[in-house]
Amino acid sequence: MGLATIRTVAEPVKLGIDDRPADARASRPSPAAGGLYPHLQPSAGEEDVNLAFDAPPIRCSANVAFLFPHRRLVSALEAAAEAGFHTVELLDPYVLPPAELGSALERLGLHVDLMNLPFGDFAAGDRGFAGDPDRRAAFRQGVLLAEAIAERISPAKVNILAGRAVTGISLAEQLACLRENLEFAAARFLPSGIKVVTELLNPIETPGFLLSDVETVDTLLESLDGRVGFQLDIYHLQRASGELIPTIQALAARTWHVQVADAPGRSEPGTGEINVPNVLRVIQDTGYDGLVGLEYTPTGIGDPFDWMAAAGCLRA
Repeated sequence: MGLATIRTVAEPVKLGIDDRPADARASRPSPAAGGLYPHLQPSAGEEDVNLAFDAPPIRCSANVAFLFPHRRLVSALEAAAEAGFHTVELLDPYVLPPAELGSALERLGLHVDLMNLPFGDFAAGDRGFAGDPDRRAAFRQGVLLAEAIAERISPAKVNILAGRAVTGISLAEQLACLRENLEFAAARFLPSGIKVVTELLNPIETPGFLLSDVETVDTLLESLDGRVGFQLDIYHLQRASGELIPTIQALAARTWHVQVADAPGRSEPGTGEINVPNVLRVIQDTGYDGLVGLEYTPTGIGDPFDWMAAAGCLRA
């Protein structure tokens, strides 16, 4: 990564400052004011947040697989609740029967903002398989399995990983298969009000991933005409190409979900090269008012959530 990329992240920009009159700002739609997240209410300590900018707080959910990596799923959910979160992301909800998972969430008072579609054998190198024409039937079975889980736990969004390119099949055919499968999934989840998103994974850690550059992502989503959105992962975007602020602004209309980790270590903000508070405020300034998933592995040094107050972030 060159110095130009780092300077792009750190240089001053007009941030998420809303200088409209107060009554106009109040009319801006927010998921915390009903909609997908009627359970979100200001917490008792919200007035103590040190907002660095004149902007509403940014609400964050816990990706339990990353934040609590050495715990089984129910134990990780318990840890998220103990840490003050009410909303979570689920990397792999399929390790538990739907009824057991639903009961754990209800017992802990947790809501699910995002879960993944089945992504294959991670240990064997799978990072999804939505673009593999030879696995169309497996993909559709995965959609049905995700529907059964979603019926029990009511996620707001489902993320679909495109997968790595496979040999012996043209890239054009694989991208066409990916588009077809995304369209199929979106049509299945639409009646339940669940949004479907897909994401870019950086080519440094996931070589050969079908969606590893912004141009390919943008072209794919344009062809889906608003039926599928972009999961903007700040970490992957920085590792893939840098230029975070202009890229975020260019993809704003397609962005339906956001995740954050610092780079290059994928740990808590403040441990790497990204000016996360600046970037989050730019995302907010584009009009995004959904939750931000904390998808990082804590360093184990200090409180992994200490950065949140100074960045104007709250646990959702």
